[in-house]
Amino acid sequence: MDLLRRREGSAEVITLNRPDQRNALSPGLIAALSRALRDCLDDDAVRAVVLTGAGDRAFCAGMDLKAFAAGSDSSGPESDNTHFTMFSRGEYPKPVIGAANATAVAGGFELLLNCDIVVASDKARFGIPEVKRGLFAAGGGTTLPGRIPLAIALELGLTGDLIDAERACALGLVNCVVPAGDVVGAALEFARRIGENGPLGVLATKKLMRVALTEGVAAARAAQEAENSKVFESEDALEGARAFAEKRAPQWKGR
Repeated sequence: MDLLRRREGSAEVITLNRPDQRNALSPGLIAALSRALRDCLDDDAVRAVVLTGAGDRAFCAGMDLKAFAAGSDSSGPESDNTHFTMFSRGEYPKPVIGAANATAVAGGFELLLNCDIVVASDKARFGIPEVKRGLFAAGGGTTLPGRIPLAIALELGLTGDLIDAERACALGLVNCVVPAGDVVGAALEFARRIGENGPLGVLATKKLMRVALTEGVAAARAAQEAENSKVFESEDALEGARAFAEKRAPQWKGR
């Protein structure tokens, strides 16, 4: 199977499972990932997604160039990539935590850029080397100036060179660097902490912060108007106040 899934508490762990191909994104893997993201979105019990890769060679090596060169087609009813596209555009509603077990390049690095939190192995390296193959980083790499200084983004994009995990962390592209064997565990700890919080507030926070990044602060403030009544007038908002007053853990209902 190109993709593995398992449930850990309120988190769904999704593993790219093509280690012999360095977890490269074939049409079949993209379709499977899209279906998994759809299922997680439809399941209220899933509060966060952890995305990682199998093996110790790569988190994801990006596009499967052999499949690309062969003109592989992923069309058909079983390959609806709607939710993969949603994720790639930063529009996936639920929190996604990237667990970079090893190096992530090209489309694999762009997968991580679309995660909300990233835990990286101390052995990992990152970059967008598409120019070395006559291409450019069309999966989101060209939006790097929205995240890091323009000069650094251009360095990565124009040279195609890779950076190590420590530099990626210093640039704010990953949240923390841990030993390789601890990556998924650290990601699950983030998922646990997120899962303890009110689901409506979590979804609204992610949505509004993403809008602020892509459309600006004014757009985020305007979008907040629609979220105010949904969240602040919810049963969960009342439960959060009661739980605080009664010094107990809240029991969220997601409404």
